[in-house]
Amino acid sequence: MAGWPIDLEQTLVTYLAFTAIIIFRYFLIVWPIHWALWKRDPNQIKAKRLSKRNPTPHTIRHEIKLSTLSAFIYAAPAAIVLEMWKAGGTALYAGPISTLSGFGYLLISGLIYLFVQDTYFYWTHRLMHHKRWFTLTHAGHHKSVQPTPWASFSFDPLEALISAWLLPVMALFIPLHVGMALGLLMLMTINAVFNHAGWEVYPDKWVKGRFGKIMITASHHNLHHTKFTGNYGLYFRFWDLVMGTDKGQA
Repeated sequence: MAGWPIDLEQTLVTYLAFTAIIIFRYFLIVWPIHWALWKRDPNQIKAKRLSKRNPTPHTIRHEIKLSTLSAFIYAAPAAIVLEMWKAGGTALYAGPISTLSGFGYLLISGLIYLFVQDTYFYWTHRLMHHKRWFTLTHAGHHKSVQPTPWASFSFDPLEALISAWLLPVMALFIPLHVGMALGLLMLMTINAVFNHAGWEVYPDKWVKGRFGKIMITASHHNLHHTKFTGNYGLYFRFWDLVMGTDKGQA
Protein backbone atom coordinates (compact mmCIF):
# COMPACT_ATOMS: atom_id res chain seq x y z
CA MET A 1 0.00 0.00 0.00
CA ALA A 2 1.40 3.36 -1.07
CA GLY A 3 2.28 5.61 1.82
CA TRP A 4 2.65 2.75 4.33
CA PRO A 5 4.72 1.91 6.29
CA ILE A 6 5.99 5.37 7.17
CA ASP A 7 9.28 6.33 8.76
CA LEU A 8 8.53 6.31 12.50
CA GLU A 9 11.45 8.54 13.45
CA GLN A 10 10.45 11.18 10.91
CA THR A 11 6.82 10.87 11.96
CA LEU A 12 7.82 11.57 15.57
CA VAL A 13 9.70 14.69 14.46
CA THR A 14 6.66 15.79 12.42
CA TYR A 15 4.38 15.08 15.38
CA LEU A 16 6.42 17.24 17.75
CA ALA A 17 6.57 20.01 15.15
CA PHE A 18 2.80 19.88 14.61
CA THR A 19 2.18 19.96 18.35
CA ALA A 20 4.30 23.08 18.68
CA ILE A 21 2.60 24.69 15.65
CA ILE A 22 -0.91 23.95 16.96
CA ILE A 23 -0.10 25.42 20.38
CA PHE A 24 1.60 28.45 18.84
CA ARG A 25 -1.35 29.01 16.47
CA TYR A 26 -3.76 28.72 19.39
CA PHE A 27 -2.04 31.48 21.38
CA LEU A 28 -1.37 33.58 18.27
CA ILE A 29 -5.07 33.68 17.35
CA VAL A 30 -6.79 33.51 20.73
CA TRP A 31 -4.72 36.04 22.70
CA PRO A 32 -5.42 39.10 20.48
CA ILE A 33 -9.12 38.21 20.20
CA HIS A 34 -9.37 37.79 23.97
CA TRP A 35 -7.56 41.09 24.49
CA ALA A 36 -9.77 42.90 21.96
CA LEU A 37 -12.97 41.69 23.61
CA TRP A 38 -12.15 41.40 27.31
CA LYS A 39 -9.27 43.77 28.05
CA ARG A 40 -10.51 46.98 26.47
CA ASP A 41 -13.11 49.53 27.45
CA PRO A 42 -16.49 47.85 26.65
CA ASN A 43 -17.71 51.13 25.15
CA GLN A 44 -15.06 50.79 22.45
CA ILE A 45 -16.07 47.27 21.46
CA LYS A 46 -18.39 47.00 18.47
CA ALA A 47 -19.82 43.64 19.47
CA LYS A 48 -22.72 42.32 21.54
CA ARG A 49 -21.73 40.97 24.93
CA LEU A 50 -23.21 37.53 25.69
CA SER A 51 -21.44 36.43 28.87
CA LYS A 52 -22.99 37.75 32.06
CA ARG A 53 -19.71 37.85 33.97
CA ASN A 54 -16.05 38.48 33.27
CA PRO A 55 -13.82 35.43 32.80
CA THR A 56 -11.90 34.40 35.91
CA PRO A 57 -8.20 33.44 35.88
CA HIS A 58 -9.21 29.96 37.07
CA THR A 59 -11.53 29.49 34.07
CA ILE A 60 -8.90 30.69 31.61
CA ARG A 61 -6.20 28.43 33.11
CA HIS A 62 -8.56 25.45 32.80
CA GLU A 63 -9.35 26.27 29.17
CA ILE A 64 -5.67 26.71 28.28
CA LYS A 65 -4.74 23.45 30.01
CA LEU A 66 -7.30 21.37 28.11
CA SER A 67 -6.58 23.14 24.82
CA THR A 68 -2.86 22.43 25.20
CA LEU A 69 -3.52 18.76 25.97
CA SER A 70 -5.78 18.61 22.91
CA ALA A 71 -2.91 19.90 20.75
CA PHE A 72 -0.86 16.80 21.57
CA ILE A 73 -3.79 14.61 20.49
CA TYR A 74 -4.71 16.50 17.30
CA ALA A 75 -1.10 16.53 16.15
CA ALA A 76 -0.82 12.71 15.98
CA PRO A 77 -3.21 11.94 13.08
CA ALA A 78 -2.09 15.09 11.27
CA ALA A 79 1.56 13.95 11.43
CA ILE A 80 0.72 10.44 10.24
CA VAL A 81 -1.31 11.70 7.28
CA LEU A 82 1.38 14.20 6.28
CA GLU A 83 4.02 11.48 6.22
CA MET A 84 1.65 9.22 4.25
CA TRP A 85 1.04 12.07 1.78
CA LYS A 86 4.78 12.55 1.30
CA ALA A 87 4.96 8.84 0.46
CA GLY A 88 2.02 9.07 -1.96
CA GLY A 89 -0.54 7.32 0.21
CA THR A 90 -3.36 9.86 0.60
CA ALA A 91 -5.94 11.67 -1.52
CA LEU A 92 -4.30 15.05 -0.86
CA TYR A 93 -2.92 16.87 -3.89
CA ALA A 94 -0.98 20.06 -4.48
CA GLY A 95 0.09 22.34 -7.29
CA PRO A 96 -1.56 25.14 -9.27
CA ILE A 97 -5.18 24.86 -10.40
CA SER A 98 -5.73 26.19 -13.91
CA THR A 99 -9.06 24.77 -15.10
CA LEU A 100 -12.65 25.70 -14.36
CA SER A 101 -13.41 22.13 -13.31
CA GLY A 102 -10.41 22.22 -10.99
CA PHE A 103 -11.70 25.36 -9.27
CA GLY A 104 -15.19 23.87 -9.18
CA TYR A 105 -13.99 20.74 -7.45
CA LEU A 106 -11.87 22.81 -5.05
CA LEU A 107 -15.06 24.53 -3.85
CA ILE A 108 -17.13 21.33 -3.81
CA SER A 109 -14.50 19.40 -1.88
CA GLY A 110 -14.35 22.14 0.75
CA LEU A 111 -18.13 22.03 1.18
CA ILE A 112 -18.07 18.23 1.40
CA TYR A 113 -15.48 18.32 4.17
CA LEU A 114 -17.38 21.02 6.07
CA PHE A 115 -20.71 19.18 5.86
CA VAL A 116 -19.25 15.80 6.82
CA GLN A 117 -17.37 17.35 9.74
CA ASP A 118 -20.49 19.23 10.83
CA THR A 119 -22.58 16.04 10.64
CA TYR A 120 -20.01 13.99 12.55
CA PHE A 121 -19.65 16.71 15.17
CA TYR A 122 -23.41 17.08 15.68
CA TRP A 123 -24.03 13.38 16.33
CA THR A 124 -20.93 12.73 18.44
CA HIS A 125 -21.53 15.95 20.37
CA ARG A 126 -25.13 14.97 21.03
CA LEU A 127 -24.04 11.50 22.12
CA MET A 128 -21.47 12.99 24.48
CA HIS A 129 -24.28 14.83 26.24
CA HIS A 130 -25.89 11.53 27.18
CA LYS A 131 -25.59 11.07 30.94
CA ARG A 132 -23.66 7.82 30.41
CA TRP A 133 -20.86 9.52 28.47
CA PHE A 134 -20.88 13.16 29.53
CA THR A 135 -18.45 12.92 32.45
CA LEU A 136 -15.95 10.88 30.44
CA THR A 137 -16.02 12.90 27.25
CA HIS A 138 -17.40 16.40 27.57
CA ALA A 139 -17.59 17.64 31.16
CA GLY A 140 -14.26 19.48 30.96
CA HIS A 141 -15.45 21.65 28.09
CA HIS A 142 -18.66 22.53 29.91
CA LYS A 143 -16.86 23.79 32.98
CA SER A 144 -16.85 26.96 30.87
CA VAL A 145 -20.50 27.85 31.47
CA GLN A 146 -19.66 31.31 30.19
CA PRO A 147 -16.95 30.45 27.66
CA THR A 148 -14.06 32.64 26.59
CA PRO A 149 -11.99 32.50 23.39
CA TRP A 150 -9.55 30.26 25.27
CA ALA A 151 -12.27 27.55 25.40
CA SER A 152 -12.22 27.06 21.63
CA PHE A 153 -10.27 23.76 21.88
CA SER A 154 -10.64 22.93 25.57
CA PHE A 155 -11.66 19.31 25.08
CA ASP A 156 -11.40 16.34 27.40
CA PRO A 157 -8.76 13.91 26.05
CA LEU A 158 -11.39 11.36 24.97
CA GLU A 159 -13.39 14.01 23.13
CA ALA A 160 -10.23 15.16 21.36
CA LEU A 161 -9.51 11.56 20.35
CA ILE A 162 -13.02 11.18 18.96
CA SER A 163 -12.81 14.32 16.83
CA ALA A 164 -9.13 14.48 15.86
CA TRP A 165 -9.20 11.58 13.39
CA LEU A 166 -12.09 12.57 11.14
CA LEU A 167 -10.46 15.02 8.74
CA PRO A 168 -7.16 13.09 8.46
CA VAL A 169 -9.06 9.87 7.66
CA MET A 170 -11.18 11.71 5.06
CA ALA A 171 -7.95 12.95 3.47
CA LEU A 172 -7.02 9.32 2.75
CA PHE A 173 -10.04 8.84 0.48
CA ILE A 174 -11.61 12.14 -0.63
CA PRO A 175 -9.31 14.27 -2.84
CA LEU A 176 -8.47 17.61 -1.24
CA HIS A 177 -6.01 20.29 -2.28
CA VAL A 178 -3.48 21.06 0.44
CA GLY A 179 -4.33 24.75 0.11
CA MET A 180 -7.98 23.99 0.84
CA ALA A 181 -6.90 21.75 3.73
CA LEU A 182 -5.00 24.66 5.30
CA GLY A 183 -7.96 26.95 4.65
CA LEU A 184 -10.35 24.55 6.38
CA LEU A 185 -8.05 24.31 9.40
CA MET A 186 -7.92 28.09 9.66
CA LEU A 187 -11.70 28.34 9.26
CA MET A 188 -12.19 25.70 11.96
CA THR A 189 -9.95 27.66 14.33
CA ILE A 190 -11.54 31.07 13.72
CA ASN A 191 -15.04 29.60 13.91
CA ALA A 192 -14.28 27.90 17.25
CA VAL A 193 -12.72 31.04 18.74
CA PHE A 194 -15.55 33.36 17.65
CA ASN A 195 -18.27 30.96 18.82
CA HIS A 196 -16.72 30.75 22.30
CA ALA A 197 -15.76 34.41 22.56
CA GLY A 198 -18.50 35.44 24.99
CA TRP A 199 -19.30 38.23 22.52
CA GLU A 200 -21.18 38.20 19.22
CA VAL A 201 -18.72 39.65 16.73
CA TYR A 202 -20.96 39.41 13.67
CA PRO A 203 -23.28 42.34 12.88
CA ASP A 204 -26.78 42.04 14.32
CA LYS A 205 -28.30 42.12 10.83
CA TRP A 206 -26.18 39.07 9.91
CA VAL A 207 -27.12 37.15 13.04
CA LYS A 208 -30.84 37.83 12.58
CA GLY A 209 -30.72 37.51 8.81
CA ARG A 210 -30.10 34.71 6.33
CA PHE A 211 -26.52 34.18 7.55
CA GLY A 212 -27.65 33.54 11.13
CA LYS A 213 -30.47 31.24 10.01
CA ILE A 214 -27.92 28.96 8.33
CA MET A 215 -24.65 29.42 10.21
CA ILE A 216 -23.84 28.93 13.87
CA THR A 217 -22.61 32.04 15.63
CA ALA A 218 -21.69 32.86 19.21
CA SER A 219 -25.32 33.89 19.84
CA HIS A 220 -26.33 30.33 18.96
CA HIS A 221 -23.52 28.40 20.61
CA ASN A 222 -23.47 30.44 23.81
CA LEU A 223 -26.95 29.09 24.62
CA HIS A 224 -25.51 25.58 24.41
CA HIS A 225 -23.09 26.43 27.20
CA THR A 226 -25.62 28.18 29.41
CA LYS A 227 -28.45 25.66 28.91
CA PHE A 228 -26.25 22.52 28.49
CA THR A 229 -28.63 21.13 25.87
CA GLY A 230 -29.54 21.74 22.24
CA ASN A 231 -27.57 23.73 19.64
CA TYR A 232 -25.14 20.85 19.05
CA GLY A 233 -23.87 21.84 15.60
CA LEU A 234 -20.43 23.04 14.58
CA TYR A 235 -20.83 25.22 11.49
CA PHE A 236 -24.44 24.93 10.36
CA ARG A 237 -27.82 24.92 12.11
CA PHE A 238 -29.01 22.24 9.66
CA TRP A 239 -28.98 19.17 11.93
CA ASP A 240 -30.30 21.08 14.94
CA LEU A 241 -33.24 22.29 12.87
CA VAL A 242 -33.88 18.89 11.29
CA MET A 243 -33.67 17.03 14.61
CA GLY A 244 -35.60 19.59 16.67
CA THR A 245 -32.65 20.50 18.92
CA ASP A 246 -32.27 24.11 17.80
CA LYS A 247 -32.80 26.41 20.79
CA GLY A 248 -32.49 29.66 18.86
CA GLN A 249 -30.04 32.44 19.63
CA ALA A 250 -29.11 34.48 22.68
